[in-house]
This record gives sequence, C-alpha cells and structure tokens, in this order.
Amino acid sequence: MIKIEYPPYQPKIKKEGEAEFIFDECRKKWVMLSPEEWVRQNFLQYLIQVKKYPPSLIAVEKEIKLGELKKRFDIVVYDRETRPWMIVECKAMNVPLSQVVLDQVLRYNINLQVPFLTITNGNYCLAFTLKENTLAEIEDIPSS
Repeated sequence: MIKIEYPPYQPKIKKEGEAEFIFDECRKKWVMLSPEEWVRQNFLQYLIQVKKYPPSLIAVEKEIKLGELKKRFDIVVYDRETRPWMIVECKAMNVPLSQVVLDQVLRYNINLQVPFLTITNGNYCLAFTLKENTLAEIEDIPSS
C-alpha cells in the first residue's frame, strides 16, 4: 500500500442550509461535500501539486457506458496526446481497499483501456499497471 503525503490545501467550502459544498477546481463548480468527495478533492490536489499532473489533463466524475449501464468514474488522467492514461477510484476514508473496489475500476477500464489504475480511501492507495492483460501492483503512483 502507498501512504500518501498530501500537500497543504485550503479548500473553498460553503454552507447552504444544512448542506456543505466544496469548490472543485478541476470541474470549476461547487459540489456537495461528502466523505468520498473530501477524498477526491484532496487526491486531486496531490496529483496536481505533488505529481505535477496538469489540471487540463484531468477529468472528474464523467459518465461512461458499460454495456447498457451508465457509470461515473471518479478521476481519469489523460496523457499529452489526450488518451486515457490512469483511472483513480476514490472511496470514503472508512471504506477498505478491497477486491470489490479493484473490480469496480477494472470494469471501468474495459472501456477506457488505461495502463495505470489507482484506488484510494484517502489514507492509503493501491496502484497497478496493466500490461498485456496482466495486473501488477506498483510501489508508487507514476509521475506525469
């Protein structure tokens, strides 16, 4: 497992009634602040500030089709030729990184065909490379 050292980050948070919202800098909009969203926003900052991924090459919560089903991935990072390069699946901090979570990101990859897969619950990450239909765990999230 990879322990993430998050960079300093002061998110913009606002309250509307009882609901809290966080500003997503990649999507340029306010989104409901849930435990999973908190992980997603912090992980995005890690990708941008630490791993130096350009925000313009990051997609957040976009819809994909899996057969007849419509699903939404958490984060997809694109390479410089704008091909999908890495999928990140975010879970709330209390959700263990299990085979079920890995299977979810593998299903998304049926369509996207990326070489790198990452799952995180904010505390820890597991990262994998996929080559010739062989999944191998890697020790760090690749840099851009």
